[in-house]
Amino acid sequence: MRVTVLPYNPAWPEAFTTIRAALATALEGVPVVAIEHVGSTSVPGLAAKPVLDIDVVVRRADLDAAIAALVAAGYTHRGDLGVPDRHAMAASTTDEHAAVTRNVYVCVEGSLSLRNHLAVRDTLRADPELRDAYAAVKLGLAAQELDGIEDYIDGKNEVVQRILAAAGISDDDRGSILTVNTKPAS
Repeated sequence: MRVTVLPYNPAWPEAFTTIRAALATALEGVPVVAIEHVGSTSVPGLAAKPVLDIDVVVRRADLDAAIAALVAAGYTHRGDLGVPDRHAMAASTTDEHAAVTRNVYVCVEGSLSLRNHLAVRDTLRADPELRDAYAAVKLGLAAQELDGIEDYIDGKNEVVQRILAAAGISDDDRGSILTVNTKPAS
């Protein structure tokens, strides 16, 4: 399989603004801490898969209500997919925003998954050298025939660990993130 990685598109933040508004409407009545644009499309100048990554941040007590509200709005709850305190929500392929490819996650406030996403985003926004190094790895992987998306994720681990270290993420937390992002041995 080939992973599509495209040059940065300034339309990505605009698409996030549209989806953020739709999510806020769907989550009306649920106490939401934040709706964050994360992932490579959130970093100006960074080549990315043309898929928005969005974290809906809630307190633990509001997790079930947020998931239920998104299910009622047409999302499908896919579970935590092996990432503690992060619940994947598959968007409808038929709603008014179906043209915006996105990964939506409901994350518990303060969770390692959320801290990981925010640390990578904020560090890459602030450090053009790391941003460019990350882009080079992603583009190199996109040029290869891979067995699956797991190979793409696994192939980014070294540079992601450098980004997380630069962000001040502890050795223990970086190890936990590496474990989640490492392709299981076959």
